[in-house]
Amino acid sequence: MITSDLLRVEFGSHSKKRPNNLVIGRTYDHHIYDLVEVGVENFKSMKSCSYDKKIAPLIGSKPFFAFIGEGFENVEELKHLKEVLLDLFRGQVVSSLNLAGLDHVYVCTAVSSNKVLFTHCALRLKKSGTIVPMVELVEVGPSMDFVVRRHRLPDESLKKEAMKIAPELIKKKEKNVSKDAIEGKIGKIYVPDQQVGNASLPFTPKGVKRECREAKAKGEDNKHEEKKQKWHDDVSA
Repeated sequence: MITSDLLRVEFGSHSKKRPNNLVIGRTYDHHIYDLVEVGVENFKSMKSCSYDKKIAPLIGSKPFFAFIGEGFENVEELKHLKEVLLDLFRGQVVSSLNLAGLDHVYVCTAVSSNKVLFTHCALRLKKSGTIVPMVELVEVGPSMDFVVRRHRLPDESLKKEAMKIAPELIKKKEKNVSKDAIEGKIGKIYVPDQQVGNASLPFTPKGVKRECREAKAKGEDNKHEEKKQKWHDDVSA
């Protein structure tokens, strides 16, 4: 989880034991929250990349992040590196974003359990024959390979303190409401028994009227037969 109260820090060093060393970390309340130490290999600067300067990313624009590889979900070191990188490049928090203003992407590819290819690319939109343009990635630098050397996860007590949320910001749980990534917001409505069989209808269907007339006629016929039978019985007596 990423919080706005964490401050990002970076420290670069070089030694015979750990050449081209880069330490990325975060602090909270003047305490070291977590640290990730990586070695930088195959560095490629912006000047060494040849591309059309018209597609160069604008200063201050929001970047995409693409994480490729199962290591970012299964390996603890890469999961930690992913979280720190997202927090490092998060920048100013905005409530809405214009997709037309997205002009660059950072592609992170996990090639092993401790190595990540970090590539900075610009987005070039081309015609595709449809309303959705074809997106082409153009490497603009800087790009490099990260080799994870050491990492330190946050202390549980400090993590609990940093992840606190103000009570007024906590959303109340809605009863019988769930959210789905595809269908969106889903709710359940409980409808009591309407007892439709006992409800009075505003009109009498024609078929029912016919049945009533037939039943009435049949009842009169039965009554006439009973009177006739009674008359015959009286005469016989």
